[in-house]
Amino acid sequence: MEQLIGKTAEVLGLSADTLRYYEKIGLVPRVGKNQSGRRTYSEKDVARLKFVQHAQGIGFSLAEIGQLLKLRENPLKSSKATRTMAQRKCEDIQKQISTLKTMEAELTLLLNLCFGNSDNCPILDRLDSR
Repeated sequence: MEQLIGKTAEVLGLSADTLRYYEKIGLVPRVGKNQSGRRTYSEKDVARLKFVQHAQGIGFSLAEIGQLLKLRENPLKSSKATRTMAQRKCEDIQKQISTLKTMEAELTLLLNLCFGNSDNCPILDRLDSR
């Protein structure tokens, strides 16, 4: 069953502009058009778009998703490459978590120094000192 771009966008929670952008950058192949020239999306197109959304949701960039989509076309030969990409992404996320924990600790320290009731702001003073 084919559906128009507006319905597809609605079902996926994306904008029509996003769908056109994905087509423009090659994440999805050029989709068919009906007699009035409006884009129509097949079930296969929607499945590919859901793949893109899921991959984005776990942190892959659009460029990385493009690579994953190419690997997806030949799953028998792509397992190792896909695992390597996922491992790298996991390591990146672990670094981000570590950075966020450090930021949280510093902000907690700054909040503990500030009571919000003096002429002097220890948070601003601390930020100035770095």
